Amino acid sequence: MNFIKKSSPFYTLALFYLVVSLISRFVLLVHPITQSHFSLGELLKIFCIGSISDSLVFVVVSLFLWLYLLFLSNGKFDKPYGYIIFTAFLSLFIYVYFFNTILNEYGGALPEIGITFIGIKTVLFGLLLFLPAYRSKIRLALYSFTIFLFVLLIVQNAISEFFFWNEFGVRYNFIAVDYLVYTNEVIGNIMQSYPVIPIFSALFIITAACTYFIVQRTKNYLNELPTWSEKSKLLLSYISIFILSIFGIPKLAATENSQNIFTNELQANGLYKFYMAFTNSELDYFTFYKTVPVSKAESILMEVNPIGTVQATTAPENRKNVVLITIESLSADFMKAYGNEKNITPFLDSLATKSLLFTNLYAVGNRTVRGLEAVTLCLPPTPGESVVKRKDNKNKFTTGSVFASKGYTVKYLYGGDAFFDNMEDFFGGNNYGIVDKKTFQPHEITFANVWGVCDEDMANKAIRVMNEEAKLKKPFFNHWMTVSNHRPFTYPSNKIDIPGDAKSRDGGVKYTDFALRQFFKQAQKQSWFSNTVFVIVSDHCASSSGKTELPLDKYRIPAMIYSPDFIAPQQFSTLMSQIDVMPTLFELLHFSFDSKFYGQNVLSPSYKPRALIATYQNLGLISDNILTILSPKQAVKQFALKPRWNNKLGKEFQLDFEQELLTTQRTDLIEQTIAYYQSASARLKAKLYDK
Repeated sequence: MNFIKKSSPFYTLALFYLVVSLISRFVLLVHPITQSHFSLGELLKIFCIGSISDSLVFVVVSLFLWLYLLFLSNGKFDKPYGYIIFTAFLSLFIYVYFFNTILNEYGGALPEIGITFIGIKTVLFGLLLFLPAYRSKIRLALYSFTIFLFVLLIVQNAISEFFFWNEFGVRYNFIAVDYLVYTNEVIGNIMQSYPVIPIFSALFIITAACTYFIVQRTKNYLNELPTWSEKSKLLLSYISIFILSIFGIPKLAATENSQNIFTNELQANGLYKFYMAFTNSELDYFTFYKTVPVSKAESILMEVNPIGTVQATTAPENRKNVVLITIESLSADFMKAYGNEKNITPFLDSLATKSLLFTNLYAVGNRTVRGLEAVTLCLPPTPGESVVKRKDNKNKFTTGSVFASKGYTVKYLYGGDAFFDNMEDFFGGNNYGIVDKKTFQPHEITFANVWGVCDEDMANKAIRVMNEEAKLKKPFFNHWMTVSNHRPFTYPSNKIDIPGDAKSRDGGVKYTDFALRQFFKQAQKQSWFSNTVFVIVSDHCASSSGKTELPLDKYRIPAMIYSPDFIAPQQFSTLMSQIDVMPTLFELLHFSFDSKFYGQNVLSPSYKPRALIATYQNLGLISDNILTILSPKQAVKQFALKPRWNNKLGKEFQLDFEQELLTTQRTDLIEQTIAYYQSASARLKAKLYDK
């Protein structure tokens, strides 16, 4: 075999990808949405540099093809190697099928996926091992299926890029990443918006035809498989061009610097743009959303939501210890006051009657990082990923920095590994001390799953940490994020009346409630308890899906401030946002400081009720019984909110609202919504939210 023949599967697929990319680039160029004229130099950049970029990207994404080809051999089926490998596969399958593994710890569909994958690998290897007479035919079928998958992905990507361009006039950006998060909604939208059956039928026919052509031209690779020596040379060649591609792709992307945005987008490779969107996690507000003049946005903002110096009353600052507990996925409707009859939050139900209870509060988003952002930065949820996961996430103006300026020690407590969701980078970069699973000694862990130690273990650790802090004779601020109310919902047995291995959401909620009860039982015995304020708030709801773009009941969360002998039990039922919780606490402590927070003291007579809720791309404002939603492509919708009354609930605990599309829009509320999100995006972009 010569070198070209040995690498025929690779270069044939590469040629196919380049042809599809070239056709795709031309189609996008002449698309009606591409309203621009191009010079000869721009056309050369689009097609020449674009094609080179495509070649390098294919080298990287073809890694799995190379691994597949590398492991094609006959030698591994010889005695005794074949029987050893088959025994290993069979043993692994038995282990994952009958025993508890890391896949079971996570739960969901992952165990079934793992068992299915290993089972298929075991069966296929067995067929190739025990049926040598049919080995060539089986291998050809598997090879054809592998090529089919690659061809399908190439063609599917081209079609997806076309529809994305048709929608937004750009290559993939963070909206495409968002589509992977909200799969149900996206699939539903596609099913309703496009003729899916004809499109997928054509896709299958084209893929099958192209696969047949490629297999016919490359199947001779299977007739004389390369030796290990030849494979080593091929692998060395691939590694060389792989390294060249890794360094070359971003260099070529840096040449996308034309004043004509369409030139840059057409020159770019869509897959690399998707990767960059995934890692950069931002969606530029000013490119995709409706805007108003900067001066107007600031004027509106200062009228409805003034930002600036917080001047407390003449009362002296009350530097009590503060413990902020954000509870994983605690929807309002888990609590008795909001209609739950399962008694899964008995402790929190009781604590609510002894606290300042915020009954009409909305989370800003539906991910933990959004909740952490809300109570730490007190900032509206800007489009794209949370600031927590962005590169520019350090040295911000935070609740921690306010406490630090008052002489507090500041810590973030998390039962899992704070590396997850970039929490370690964010909190560490904002001068929080971090106490996470890595700081636990073996004897401090009684139960753990894939997410970390159970909430009881974290509660015990928190007590020890606070006892040590109290010895420093300084006030402390500790932010504890719980983990147990999260799939797989496993926790220690014999703690509550729902078994620890039942893996039920109700069990996860009830166990976290139990762990909080244990924490407060211990805290009440400590010397620092009487001088401590406890703030308890959910990070987000347990579910985000609904019939509307922003279903209000999927954002309603409980929140309370508890401090016996300091804060009188009461209910505050005015509409408010998650970003208002900590600024309200600062007022209760009579703190004075120069503020950059958008969050407001809701107890102030000047407070104007509103709530901010969002997904990664839909940005909402609830105000005056109207929900205003800003979406990409400068789209705006408004809905009148009408409660669907549940007679079993009090007025302040009604969760369900009918959203009726307004035909005559409220311009003032649209401008207010723009002012919130545009100004927040601008402040972050200009680093005006830095400490």
